Amino acid sequence: MTRLAEQILAYAKGLPEGTPITAKGLLHLGNRAAVDQALSRLAERGHLVRAGRGVYLHPVESRFGTRSPSVEQAIHAFATQRGEVIVPTGAAAANMLGLTTQVPVRSVYLTSGRSRKMTIGKQNVELHHAPHWQLSMADRPAGRAVRALAWLGPEKAEAALKALKRKLPPTAFGELVAAAPQYPTWLAQSVGKVAYG
Repeated sequence: MTRLAEQILAYAKGLPEGTPITAKGLLHLGNRAAVDQALSRLAERGHLVRAGRGVYLHPVESRFGTRSPSVEQAIHAFATQRGEVIVPTGAAAANMLGLTTQVPVRSVYLTSGRSRKMTIGKQNVELHHAPHWQLSMADRPAGRAVRALAWLGPEKAEAALKALKRKLPPTAFGELVAAAPQYPTWLAQSVGKVAYG
């Protein structure tokens, strides 16, 4: 193993689980071409996991062997590194809030960035660009509620809002109501009807 590859591995081992590693973040170790080549070789040999084009993750070593970082931690670190908002979809949010018993099978997230696919270990992850109103309250309870309502659609929104009014803390429901002007008309009307009706 080259000295550069050893330096990259030492750097990667010091990072929190799921932190994305890119050539741009390693330019202090060598020139871009050399770093790109070293990252690619480390992935081929199984020392790093390729998560997407030019993005790598360090596998987690435990007493049971090595595994890929958890999808949630990798997505959180990726969002922080890229400066994007990345949150679970409306289906996942509806499940978390008890509005549906359906459990999403695929790992799909909404992002403020461009739509793309990633692989984290053996798991495929899809990132779908979403409108600002679905991402504005990020992963707070009110934000989860908005994404769940968007996923449920106009037909089920009112009944779901009544359930959310009982389930959410008053401050979270108030935050949901306060953001109504940025929602699509059908959702803003339903929120107004349940909040003030």
